[in-house]
Amino acid sequence: MTNNNVLRKVRFIYDFDDAEMIAIFGSGGLVTNRQEISDWLKPDGDVNLVNLPDKKLAIFLNGFIELKRGKKEGPPLLPEKELNNNIIMRKLKIALDLKTEDMIEIYKIAGVSVSEHEITAFFRKPDQKQYRKCLDQFLRNFLLGLQIKERGIGDPKMDFSQFR
Repeated sequence: MTNNNVLRKVRFIYDFDDAEMIAIFGSGGLVTNRQEISDWLKPDGDVNLVNLPDKKLAIFLNGFIELKRGKKEGPPLLPEKELNNNIIMRKLKIALDLKTEDMIEIYKIAGVSVSEHEITAFFRKPDQKQYRKCLDQFLRNFLLGLQIKERGIGDPKMDFSQFR
């Protein structure tokens, strides 16, 4: 999944408007504007689409954590320079205060059966034997389940067969 896809999905799931998106980026430490956000949210294939760098998505996800969990005492979260699906999943898990059982339920809503061991493997350190790389399909299905759980609907403009 591209960073732009993740940003689009989170925005859709939580129905953030432009002002809220700007505020979330701002609380993560990035001053941005409506045009820049619009360029990141353009559909794939649009000539005006601007790729969202890892660091900027990390800033957004840090701001999302702050929005959902409240401001943490001490220094602000530093954004990662490089992201992967495992880090994105971890940040979403933290922001939404999800337990492993909650994540299993979200996958079930998306029609995917996963075990507790599969999920915990995503959050291990990469050098551990039980570590598992979070593939795009796992992140897509998680976001799909989260969307259905939070909004009660699928996106009518999306072809959900790509998420299975």
